[in-house]
Amino acid sequence: MSDAFSIPPDIVCLADYERHARGRLSEGAWAYVAGGAADETTLRRNREAFDAILLKGRVLGDLGGGNTRLVLFGETYEHPIMLAPVAHHGLACPAAEIATAVGAVGARAGFVISTEADTAIEEIAAAATGGNFWFQLYIQHDRDFTHALVERATRAGAKAIVLTADAPVSGVRDRERRAGVTPAILRAPVNLRDARPGPVPRAGLGESLIFNGFIDSAARWEDFARLRAATRLPLLIKGIMAPEDADRAIGEGADGIVVSNHGGRVLDTLPATMEALPVIASAVAGRVPVLVDGGIRRGTDVLKALACGASAVMIGRPYIHALAVAGPAGVAHAVQMLRGEFEVAMALTGCRTLRDVSPRVLWEATRSGQAGSSREA
Repeated sequence: MSDAFSIPPDIVCLADYERHARGRLSEGAWAYVAGGAADETTLRRNREAFDAILLKGRVLGDLGGGNTRLVLFGETYEHPIMLAPVAHHGLACPAAEIATAVGAVGARAGFVISTEADTAIEEIAAAATGGNFWFQLYIQHDRDFTHALVERATRAGAKAIVLTADAPVSGVRDRERRAGVTPAILRAPVNLRDARPGPVPRAGLGESLIFNGFIDSAARWEDFARLRAATRLPLLIKGIMAPEDADRAIGEGADGIVVSNHGGRVLDTLPATMEALPVIASAVAGRVPVLVDGGIRRGTDVLKALACGASAVMIGRPYIHALAVAGPAGVAHAVQMLRGEFEVAMALTGCRTLRDVSPRVLWEATRSGQAGSSREA
């Protein structure tokens, strides 16, 4: 990894940042950033699902006064592209999440701080002055500490809490193990330093590695209910891949849903998020905003996600690639490129604002089962 950041002149799309980032990161860091679970079937499928959806071009529409603005939970955003929570930005850039926050503000992008950030919440919030940030939460075995963490994020100015619910255990990450990724190459999450040590499973030969006490402290629906009662901030659940869970989440008081398979990093052979999104959006039926992540690399992907029921999208790996290559300027540039492509796609499918984006922009052969979505909450 180089400390000298500048935007290479041959970067014209997100894939170019990925190519450059590969040469900037160590083998272990690259495996952590780029890898998925097991055979990485879901990781590949996330990308392939977008390519399988076709758009319908439209001509001679009145696009005057167009924009990409939306309102989420009472806050106005200039565009529907957010930075997903990603741990350990220090692998990509010495300034870690500080650099990401500066880039997010520059791109006018919402930014979700990870529980496992390499930088304190308060420091990141200070760098994000002028922008909107949310806080992603992993419920810890120490529930009192978990609630204190939410209070810290609230005091720092977080506009929402995003509970990641799909990783009670880590995925089987073969690529990381082959590259020798161990906790030693990752900084200890600074925001968890005061938490009490968790249970350490010590399974003997022939005993379960997962169910021998470790899973007993995993988050449950009752923990979500306590969290809902403890915060007045909008509360989203991230990691929803089943309409039944989406329906229950709303019934339990969730203000939003993030359709996510954790970037293919937890359970392999899950469907792509774009395969699950229309089904989940249909079940939600506009009751709360639905966001989606996983595999987004082009502005056309953003348009397809919104046409299939999302209110906004989150990107993860692409902005980490840009962070590794060009620091905060890279993050801002990556988002701006994606936004520009999205605006082009809107114009060429006859969409003046986000309210015009619906299943009608999809070619008929790929419209089956797609659902629209409310853009406001």
